[in-house]
Amino acid sequence: MLERLGGAVFRRRWAVLTVTGVLLVAAGLFGGGVFGAVKSGGFTDPAAQSSRADRLLAERFGAGDANLVLVVTAPGGSVDDPAVVAAGQALTARLTGDPQIAYAASYWTLGGAPPLRSSGGNRALVLARIAGDDTDAIDWLHEHRSFYEFTAADGTVSVAVSGITAAYEEVSRTVESDLVRAERIAFPITALGLLLVFGSAVAAALPLLVGAIAIVATLAVLHALALLTDVSVYSINLTTALGLGLAVDYSLFVVSRYREELIRNGGDHRGAVVRSVTTAGRTVLFSAVTVAVSLIALLVFPFYFLRSFAFAGAAVVAVAALAAVTTLPAVLAVLGPERLEKLRIRRRRTGGAEGLSGSPTAAVRHPLGVGGEAAGGFWHRLAGAVMRRPVRSAAAVIVVLLVLGAPFLGVQFGYPDDRVLPEGAVTRRSADIIRTEFASQEQAGVSVAAPALAVGDPRLAGYAAALSQLPGAARVDTALGSFVNGGLAVPAAAVPPVFARFQPRSAANGGTWLNVVPSVEPLSEAGERLAEAVRAVPAPDGAGVLVGGQSAAMVDAKSALGDRLPLAGGIIALITLVVLFAMFGSLLVPAKAVVLNLLSLTATFGAMVFVFQEGHGSGLLGFTATGALLVTMPVLMFCIAFGLSMDYEVFLLSRIKEQHDAGAGTAESVATGLEQTGRIVTAAAALLAIVFIAFATSGISFMKLFGVGLTLAVLMDATLIRGVLVPAFMRLAGEANWWAPGPLRRLHDRFGISESEGMIARLPVRSAKEGRAFPAA
Repeated sequence: MLERLGGAVFRRRWAVLTVTGVLLVAAGLFGGGVFGAVKSGGFTDPAAQSSRADRLLAERFGAGDANLVLVVTAPGGSVDDPAVVAAGQALTARLTGDPQIAYAASYWTLGGAPPLRSSGGNRALVLARIAGDDTDAIDWLHEHRSFYEFTAADGTVSVAVSGITAAYEEVSRTVESDLVRAERIAFPITALGLLLVFGSAVAAALPLLVGAIAIVATLAVLHALALLTDVSVYSINLTTALGLGLAVDYSLFVVSRYREELIRNGGDHRGAVVRSVTTAGRTVLFSAVTVAVSLIALLVFPFYFLRSFAFAGAAVVAVAALAAVTTLPAVLAVLGPERLEKLRIRRRRTGGAEGLSGSPTAAVRHPLGVGGEAAGGFWHRLAGAVMRRPVRSAAAVIVVLLVLGAPFLGVQFGYPDDRVLPEGAVTRRSADIIRTEFASQEQAGVSVAAPALAVGDPRLAGYAAALSQLPGAARVDTALGSFVNGGLAVPAAAVPPVFARFQPRSAANGGTWLNVVPSVEPLSEAGERLAEAVRAVPAPDGAGVLVGGQSAAMVDAKSALGDRLPLAGGIIALITLVVLFAMFGSLLVPAKAVVLNLLSLTATFGAMVFVFQEGHGSGLLGFTATGALLVTMPVLMFCIAFGLSMDYEVFLLSRIKEQHDAGAGTAESVATGLEQTGRIVTAAAALLAIVFIAFATSGISFMKLFGVGLTLAVLMDATLIRGVLVPAFMRLAGEANWWAPGPLRRLHDRFGISESEGMIARLPVRSAKEGRAFPAA
């Protein structure tokens, strides 16, 4: 099938390029609107109790967390000075008059409520709730932020914006600017790296072409999906990084094979194009399936933050693979061998693949280098050294990986807040002021919706009193007043405006709600314990209580991830095993690939905890460690890194299997396969690492984690795993690498696919004992 595709692409190369150009222009025009359609947030489970509570509060009471907080500072005096009081009341009135503000209250309109006054007396808070979902709130703040972030002309007050919406809005703006900066860093360095790897400017431009196609087409796909469902803005970062990275990988695979086939077949241009599609193209497609499966597994999670990465990842992998087996061969067909090598930066070597894969004839001209024989190149010699001492080599690497991964045993998970921003960000500065100068977290209460509990029900006071005695609760606000340490501290009649919001907006709706104001950091272990304790307090019978708020949402998010993680892992493992069996006809090789890929991730996860949770190197990288990792990031990192690891695994194993099918022994096949792929995998990993490490320049801490973690994962996999563990384990397994039970063997013989189809009769092989080449039978 792929051979026919290669022939068709060669014959209709201009038609292929024309169609590609038309589709690329259309995708570019449509995909440009994706930035206005994507959303921030997506870290909550919409079916969780916390989400249902928040929706009920918004619909019935127009209430919930104060997602907008204004920090009002009186630079030269007290918040009780007449001029400051007037300014604070005017600011609150301006918010109250906005139709999208569900409610607004402040220190001055609530009768001088002490929790809203700083310990120094020079700052006070204005609390408000922007109606609608996260995106509605962010859009409103983006348009109105300049009205509520200012210093008065007379110097009476200065106002800074804070709150969870402000954090999301500033994160969204920062991510967009970070993406531009990352692209400006990654593209020139990647282009230079491609020039060094490919040896000519024309050849080096091919991966950039494939990358542009993948990125532009995926942005169009995301825009279309955003019109139908929620899509996270962060998925655009993955589109850029993965699109360029896979384009580099797949282009290296195809172009290196094209050059090898030219040398092997005496410069037959058409035959080289067709064979590169038939062989490397098959590897690309199988690799794409394994990468896509790892990302599609994210769809089992209920957060659109993760689902968006599944959409983006699947789309960019599919387009990159399709372009690599159609558009790229068409370009090669048009260019031909001579024009492909135009604008060279070094003289061409004879008998080589131009630095991409070592000598393509190494498999037939160089002795094995195993068991004391001479070696053909660095990777050949490395494989030989490892396979002479496989147990010792594997044990050393495994110990290193386990030691590096040990910190992950102490992992803690959290939720994003303003601390993901750099310390100089406006929202971050104002939030730090609230933490240090105010006694409670007024803006992030644990909301308790009781839709079937009437305000006049005598059980309400007892329930509120019980909640107010929980560790971590500063007080409980209700329609009856504020409860502290089990007693009514401030009756509702004393300050009616404070407690009016606990009444339903319509007489047709009954019930009430309670606000447990925390004295602890909401998005922390202490905040989680408070939310769980609130849920554990027996509610009045028939009250229909639902507990929401930021702390409860974090508890629910962890639960949803934990519940679905086995399903996601099972999907990835099962489909990966099936795909690799279809390609290699072995049970051990797929199982070994999965195990080694999991092992390679241990160092990455250990680094995530050591650096981003515990804060080692935080000064160098410029972020604040909060003692926890964003709850969704380990899952996301696992799926991406696992998929990329399988990308290199498939490429290496396809060459090893090709040699084995040609009659070589296992040790010889491994050494030659590693020699043929070592430079390509190393070059691809280095270029992909450049793309990922550019995201470490982001101002957002979890984007730094994304860049640093994936860079480490790619480099560890391309070196320690491919260079040491794969040869060691395959040497120990010997011919058992290729074993499968009779029924499965017959199934593979009938339906399986291998890159080496049609190649056995063309490859000279060598006696494992004699170390000399002889024609295949």
